[in-house]
Amino acid sequence: MTAAALNSIRDIIQEDIGNRGLRSDPSINLISAFPEDFSSACQSLATTSNATVAIVTGFFIPHAMRPSGETDGPLGALFLARALTPLGIKVILVTDSFCAKALEVGLAAATLRKAVPLVVLPSGEQASPMSPSDYWNGFIERSGPLTHLVSLERVGPSHTLDSLKAQGASAEDIQQYLFEIPTESRDRCHTMRGRDITASMSPAHRLFEVAREKERGIVTIGIGDGGNEIGMGKIPWAVIRRNIPNGGLVACRVPTDYLIVCGISNWGAYGLASGVRLLRGASAETDLFDLDKEEALLEMMVEKGPLVDGVSGLPTVSVDGFAFDEYAESLWRIREVLGGT
Repeated sequence: MTAAALNSIRDIIQEDIGNRGLRSDPSINLISAFPEDFSSACQSLATTSNATVAIVTGFFIPHAMRPSGETDGPLGALFLARALTPLGIKVILVTDSFCAKALEVGLAAATLRKAVPLVVLPSGEQASPMSPSDYWNGFIERSGPLTHLVSLERVGPSHTLDSLKAQGASAEDIQQYLFEIPTESRDRCHTMRGRDITASMSPAHRLFEVAREKERGIVTIGIGDGGNEIGMGKIPWAVIRRNIPNGGLVACRVPTDYLIVCGISNWGAYGLASGVRLLRGASAETDLFDLDKEEALLEMMVEKGPLVDGVSGLPTVSVDGFAFDEYAESLWRIREVLGGT
């Protein structure tokens, strides 16, 4: 029964609502790549004693009128904090300066400011002279020891020749990569439109690389909806190239232990939080699944952050170009799976 419910939640969050190309190829695509990872990620968080999870979010939108993060990511991170903290799971939110105010406002509105620390990462310029180990050490001094590290709608650097070889790419794929991707566009952070935003983002991917390579025992989870987010390096470059427009250019090279691909990244946060609560035997609390409250939280984060819609670049109460009512339908459907009324 629990396995069936987890699969139902996974199917809800994996609807390709924006037609991004998550399953353009019906046989080999981003959705079909790792179908068990959603359940495994939920199980890992739910069964870990004294779990402590850091959630890294914040995606810079260069076409906004003022430097801003997008609404996809921070709202989901706040939901995870609201859902997991009552279970005794310690949550730390992690972001850049351009997203910090929005998360501060959200935590205050959810009465979680004292319970959930907020770590602001060094800017790209500040981090430039740091080694990956120094970057990690500076972060862990503020976060404390972790059991889990989650990337939620967080852009990561694109592929290099070395990362393709590490994936076991075929000679044909390597030749395609060398032909299609200019040298200056490799190992760079791109929006879905192909804009380079490396300089505007803290290199948070270093946390995931160090955690996987040197800090054994920390479980890494990636949540994304477009192929360019941290975690998508688990999927072969050729698969993302084949399914996603601009996929060859934007595909992130950084893998995570578990990867949750979803139609909208916030949906992945809803799904992960709900799956953990299901496995812990927690109820579908009315407050947590109250759509009016979720909309009010988003409105506050947009107005006082500010946050903007990632598609339009405008400070509207919408996510990825979808009005709130359409966007939030998935949360209501997840509540029904959990037996909420």
